[in-house]
Amino acid sequence: MDLGDAKRLLNEELKALEREDTLGADDQKTVTLDQQSVGRLSRMDAMQRQAMAQATARRRAGRRQRIIAALKRIEDNEFGYCQDCGENIAAGRIALDPTVSLCLSCAKG
Repeated sequence: MDLGDAKRLLNEELKALEREDTLGADDQKTVTLDQQSVGRLSRMDAMQRQAMAQATARRRAGRRQRIIAALKRIEDNEFGYCQDCGENIAAGRIALDPTVSLCLSCAKG
């Protein structure tokens, strides 16, 4: 994967994460505990849906941070090199996930 392809894929994924954030925003809102409008089981379902939406948003935020870090490494000409030992990261590893920052040896360690 060349740098242009990696940058394009990373930017596309960032846009996809932004769309997912927009779509999932309603499920993260505070659950109203109004006895009149929603039964107890419905509230529990809504609270569970809210917790799952918040966990998903946290995972997206973590992924977004890894993507931004990878884009920074591309700008700094450090993309494809292990952040610990400085060796090349295997091309197959980068092809699977362009956000990886460690070679396999350092990732295992």
